[in-house]
Amino acid sequence: MATVKTRRTLAKAGVVTGLVIGGLFAGLPVLWLLSTSFKSNGEVFQNPPSLITEGFSFDAYRAILGNAAQLRFFLNSYIVAFAVTILTLLVAVLAGYAFSRFTFPFKKTINAMIVSVQAVPPITLVIPYFGLIVALGLYDTYLGLILTHMVFTLPYAIIMVTAYLNTLPRELDESVKVDGGSSWTALWRILVPTAVPGLIAVGVYTFMISWNEYLFALTLTRTDEMRTVPIGIQLLMGQHSYEWNQMMAMSVLGSIPVLLLFLFFQRRFIGGLTAGAVKA
Repeated sequence: MATVKTRRTLAKAGVVTGLVIGGLFAGLPVLWLLSTSFKSNGEVFQNPPSLITEGFSFDAYRAILGNAAQLRFFLNSYIVAFAVTILTLLVAVLAGYAFSRFTFPFKKTINAMIVSVQAVPPITLVIPYFGLIVALGLYDTYLGLILTHMVFTLPYAIIMVTAYLNTLPRELDESVKVDGGSSWTALWRILVPTAVPGLIAVGVYTFMISWNEYLFALTLTRTDEMRTVPIGIQLLMGQHSYEWNQMMAMSVLGSIPVLLLFLFFQRRFIGGLTAGAVKA
């Protein structure tokens, strides 16, 4: 009995140790980012390095928040990310309802095509999308960024919404039709309100993808009026010097919207993901 207890204790100690090491490995870069954002640019490379700065200052944050061009990057990110999230959810709900409740020609083929898009590395599509966006006259526009981001957010969204709707009993639809309602009524009056946890999970994930997207935001924009936060951070890398403290400060500010979304919708986000994984 003592041996069993000893093994269990050692196993728990090993798990706790592993979690602590993993937490430090994941958390220390974040702590270093926060610390650097409050340092002067010259203090970043002091030797020996110090996590706690003696010259604590908000100068980097003042420089970012006092710069109209930097604030424009945040505005652009908000516009693009919210538009992508709303449009993705709208299309995903309609497509997910069709895949979940109806049978139509080439259903499996279309489903397979949607899944296959997830397997294509985005970098291989940069040149084709650049040519397409330029040909359509959407280069350096919000619409060009929004449509491009949706290409990568829609497949996951459709898969998740379809899986979540599959967990809802068909009796909900049938009860509406018995009362004289249409499929449209069943979707928006019954299924969508019931599927709110799943839609929140998809919405938060979609917002994160669009907010953090760098490659196409760099390729499909030219002027500072259309740049987003990830590009704004990269622009702080000058030809002869890097504004490291401002880069870290802008990274912190850029992380706040996603962090607040996750904290505010944490329960429904996790619940929506687990529910959608029950039945595909």
